[in-house]
Amino acid sequence: MYRFLLTPRWIGLHIVVLLVIPAFVFLGRWQFGRFEERSANSTQVTANLSAAPVPIGTLADDGVTEADRFRSVTATGTYDAGHALVVRRRTQEGRLGFYVLTPLVTGPGQAVLVNRGWVKAGATADAPPEVPPPSTGEVTVTGRLRLSETADSAGVKDRPGLPPGQVLLIDVPKIGASMPYRLTSGFVELTEQRPESASAPAPVPAPDVGAGGGLNLAYGVQWWLFIGVAVGGWILLIRREVADRRAGDKSPAEEPVSN
Repeated sequence: MYRFLLTPRWIGLHIVVLLVIPAFVFLGRWQFGRFEERSANSTQVTANLSAAPVPIGTLADDGVTEADRFRSVTATGTYDAGHALVVRRRTQEGRLGFYVLTPLVTGPGQAVLVNRGWVKAGATADAPPEVPPPSTGEVTVTGRLRLSETADSAGVKDRPGLPPGQVLLIDVPKIGASMPYRLTSGFVELTEQRPESASAPAPVPAPDVGAGGGLNLAYGVQWWLFIGVAVGGWILLIRREVADRRAGDKSPAEEPVSN
């Protein structure tokens, strides 16, 4: 009765099912891994955003790490407007513009880059934007500690030939090579300044922590449910084929003979 399972058509179906099952297992495991990764990242970032500010030197002197991302820090010093930069191709609230990057000199031969906020783009791509000047005198800034950007982390490809004072990436080591002081590892995304500036760029919004990988968890469960659907469908097809063959093998009832 089950010899049909060895026919070419059914052997092909067996192979498809045997290939589909490990593929769905792999995809489910990958989604669960992404869920764990994103959940851990969400937990870390949320904790850093809600933590009390600490002096930047306590974190950045030995190099900013992944665990320090978005940690609230403070720094005191004076802005060096002569070495200020703007960062091209930065979008905020659906509009294209620039980030305003200004070194804050915190001591002899030492400074930290501060992203003071966002300004709208000029009339043309190469036109300099209108940037509110930084405060003069000593200020204390509070902000989110960020890692130095790369093309992969920022999603922006660096290129030469930009107008003076403009960059595409907040690449701290590269920017620091042209500065007259040593830059602290990482940079600060400004959230508060004392004393306040009379005018300032638009603040950069806090990061969207998101659902912590909830979609990945749902997709992982979905892929593993597909395994049950594949196996259940395979069994159902076999049982239906067996039932059809048994029905076909039954002889019709003999009619009574008339005298």
